[in-house]
Amino acid sequence: MKKPVLSLKNIKVNFDTMDGKVEAVKGANIQVNAGETIAIVGESGSGKSQMMMAAMGLLAANGKATGECEFEGRNLLAMGKAELNTIRGRKISMIFQEPMTSLDPLYTIGNQLMEPIKHHLKFDAAAARKRAIEMLELVKIKEPERRMRSYPHEMSGGQRQRVMIAMALANNPELLIADEPTTALDVTIQAEILELMADLQHRLGMAMIFITHDLGIVKRIAKRVYVMRKGEVVEEGDTKAIFANPKHEYTKALLEAEPTGRKAPPVAGAPVILSGEDIQVTFKIGGGFLGSPPIELKAVDHVSVSLKQGQTIGIVGESGSGKSTLARALLRLLPSRGALNFNGQAITGFDKQTMRPLRKQLQVVFQDPFGSLSPRMTAGQIITEGLIVHEPAMSAAARDARAVQALEEVQIDPALRNRYPHEFSGGQRQRLAIARAIILKPKVVVLDEPTSALDRQVQKQIVDLLRDLQKAYNLSYLFISHDLAVVRAMADHIMVMKDGKLVEQGTPDEVMLKPKQDYTRRLMAAAFAS
Repeated sequence: MKKPVLSLKNIKVNFDTMDGKVEAVKGANIQVNAGETIAIVGESGSGKSQMMMAAMGLLAANGKATGECEFEGRNLLAMGKAELNTIRGRKISMIFQEPMTSLDPLYTIGNQLMEPIKHHLKFDAAAARKRAIEMLELVKIKEPERRMRSYPHEMSGGQRQRVMIAMALANNPELLIADEPTTALDVTIQAEILELMADLQHRLGMAMIFITHDLGIVKRIAKRVYVMRKGEVVEEGDTKAIFANPKHEYTKALLEAEPTGRKAPPVAGAPVILSGEDIQVTFKIGGGFLGSPPIELKAVDHVSVSLKQGQTIGIVGESGSGKSTLARALLRLLPSRGALNFNGQAITGFDKQTMRPLRKQLQVVFQDPFGSLSPRMTAGQIITEGLIVHEPAMSAAARDARAVQALEEVQIDPALRNRYPHEFSGGQRQRLAIARAIILKPKVVVLDEPTSALDRQVQKQIVDLLRDLQKAYNLSYLFISHDLAVVRAMADHIMVMKDGKLVEQGTPDEVMLKPKQDYTRRLMAAAFAS
């Protein structure tokens, strides 16, 4: 029998907040053995991530952990920072859920990859660079030598996630803690990454703790599974046995949860609210003083979009295909060529100042909520900030009343509005981002992976919520996602993008059941394989 690599015994995690003490984890016991993969699943806010953050000594300043985290005969919770630093990144690595907040925006990808390699493996600069490039190749980053010079903001969400995976695996750790490592990845890349991680685990004999809300992934990779709810482990055991015969009612509900229903098309004669004709976005990468000529990257290549009032267009495609860039171009958030029109008005040449009065009606929910929510503002301040800008005459009491309404609409207790973003789970932060957009009563909302961080139960709630809000306010959505089950439930029209080009479009049934392009067929096969 293999010996345990990490044993968590009676782990409790508490946070001191303005609303009193919050018990995030309530006496959990978890064990992972050498070479084994276990999964920890549960709803957003169940404590699965905070338990691992406690083990790594990475809790927020107002957090405290008790119990025992035994690794190599030592209790990680009793270690000081210096001693922990000899283990973190070398013997135990962690892939975080939100890569944009984990990567330093001031340093290149290459510098950030090389730093832990040089520190832990004692490589010189040349050897560390070679190792970093090898890791980028392993995680399927195209042109790795060029990408070594890129900054985090120059990469897509999925590419940033792959960089985080490369960084975590670079020092051949004994234990990898993967906190939603494939959240930002499209289904085809997700399958490649999971295969890669399984291969590395087999080759290195590495143990892995996989934190996820995606039960399809759990079924594929984990030998054992722990199910958490409200800070407690409610069920544990062999993955196949639990999937075949779950005992706890919550586990049964998790396995049955799936976004359902279909979005009806907009009413006949509905006006076009936002359109782009022949949109092109080109980025110049590299070059500069005494440097080589810059490389031109066509992020969006002659794409046209027409969004009607009350319509939802789902935009799907692999990471880096241009989905988010297209949406930002349509909202005049970055330079583009082509004709843009909003609400019957040509906005092609509008600058930042001219666009400002229209911003209230054009809102965005970003993929990475932690990166888009100010850590120095409370939830209430965050979601009412737009009201201060766009409705300055509104009283503080009226703003607070709107905040309460918005929080209730996204199923967050309004009593929590004095908490800060780090005091919410990843899924709760995503709902705060939705509330911030919806509070302004916009005409168009761009939803950039709005359910990627949410477990299936909460996904279903958010899909229902978004559909209800759309019906109530006649909203138009651009829905960007790699989760095709969610897209199917949300969209009445789907656009498939690859390498900046629109390769296929149509109704959900046309695109998903009768795809014309090989690329679309591969996407569908990967998405619905399990």
